[in-house]
Amino acid sequence: MAKFVIAGKADCPYYAKAELLADYLQKSLPDFQIFKITQHPDVWEEWLKDVCEKNKWSHKKSPIIWRELLDRGGKGFLLGGYNEFLEHAQLYYGVTSSMTTEMMMIIAQENLEAHREKQLRKESVKDLVSPLQVWITSASTPAGCNLIPILVSGDVFGEHTEMSLTLFDQQQAEEHLRSLAMETQDLASPLLRSVAVCTREEGAFLQARVVIVLDDSTVQEVHSLEDCLRRRVPLCQLYGQLLEKNADHSVRVIVGGKTFVNLRTVLLKRFAPSIAHNIIAVALGVEGEAKAVLARKLKTAPSCIKNVIIWGNITGNHHVDLRKTRVYNQESAIWGPSPYSRPLLDLIFDSEWLKTEFVTTLKTLTATGKHFGSILAAHSISTTLKYWYHGSPPGEIVSLGISSEGQFGIPEGIVFSMPVKFENGTWAVLTDLEDTEISEERMTEMTSDLIQEKLVALGELMTFQPYKSETETPKRDETILSITEDHQEERRLSNERKGSMYSASDEVDLARTLKQLPEHDSDV
Repeated sequence: MAKFVIAGKADCPYYAKAELLADYLQKSLPDFQIFKITQHPDVWEEWLKDVCEKNKWSHKKSPIIWRELLDRGGKGFLLGGYNEFLEHAQLYYGVTSSMTTEMMMIIAQENLEAHREKQLRKESVKDLVSPLQVWITSASTPAGCNLIPILVSGDVFGEHTEMSLTLFDQQQAEEHLRSLAMETQDLASPLLRSVAVCTREEGAFLQARVVIVLDDSTVQEVHSLEDCLRRRVPLCQLYGQLLEKNADHSVRVIVGGKTFVNLRTVLLKRFAPSIAHNIIAVALGVEGEAKAVLARKLKTAPSCIKNVIIWGNITGNHHVDLRKTRVYNQESAIWGPSPYSRPLLDLIFDSEWLKTEFVTTLKTLTATGKHFGSILAAHSISTTLKYWYHGSPPGEIVSLGISSEGQFGIPEGIVFSMPVKFENGTWAVLTDLEDTEISEERMTEMTSDLIQEKLVALGELMTFQPYKSETETPKRDETILSITEDHQEERRLSNERKGSMYSASDEVDLARTLKQLPEHDSDV
């Protein structure tokens, strides 16, 4: 009995060609048997490296083909790639392949789709066999309390997905956690298999498949923005190491809150490299605040406003882009069916309001983070998770904080909020959007902040220096001026308070005062 194993990337055309040849041999020869393995392109290289290290092979391309020595009890014998398999088939069986390149590409795409469907079925079966393990860090915070009922309702993960919930926080919060766990049980949700409390670091994230990272609930004294930034490193390092050690290899990590969301996300990615591709930051809260302000101006519901794009630092210096924003069900002289919408910038005739009051209102809402309440935080996190699992509404733009890979000219190595869509359990950056270019100076201003935050936090830079343009004259004088004047007062108050101590609740306000940068900008 000759048993061959054929493994490759799901979208590899040469794997498709080897598979067809192997199928023919298995059908024609009674003693020829094949076993197929496909891996998603994102995990192929890591999987291949593990297989080669385990068997002491040297192979770097897709596919990889080996023969299982069933009759000898030894390890598999590496045959090689497609060319070696073709030579083997010609030499021993007198069979070759005549598949065209076009057919190879078609079958490769079909294999990728089949692989995705197979993975989704496996996930569904896994959910039926064992509950989805969900962990919430800093669960005793108000955001954690508001998040729990939404998670167990079935609206986020699916109406048939059972879950086990673990509330994780520091030792001093244990009593509160146990009370919260009892309240959660009282919900009597049919999807909640169990709820547990964890305050021991060594047991954190055990078998976790979803981890929700909220703001740290501790209160510590800080002296400067640099102290605020460096304080984030120890906890993110601890969480990263625990995720690497205890969590499921497919764990999805979502970072929310109102303090240094981009920074905490990039630090988690640094300290949990094997799951870095599955760590994202929530930007829907800021998006929701902008929609609410616009809805009050238009006298409509915030849910009728779509495609507000948040660029940059989610809880810091970011850019609100309204160029793709559309309004549905707007009461006006022009009516249409349910899918009908109009560009928001065509409905707000007061461009002066957009440049001044709109920007100032958003700045006021998030300058201290106090208006970014626990209900909004919980809703933003749960909605992002829902999109991650089930896809975002077709045609709708979603803002998400992810690692930059150079899209839109954003430097690599930072977490940046940008427009995406969710589908098939992942997201895709909408790089094909037209008329979404951000001015080079504005982009440099936002990226400079994020790069410096990361370097200061890691100790590679001693002080944070706010970005200053060469001319010191913003292009949109009116918008920037209205914010700059507000910051003059903040700087005066900051000087009066020099030498005083600040608690964690003041960190965001302190950070923004020390930056001396505008919190928001809108594209009109």
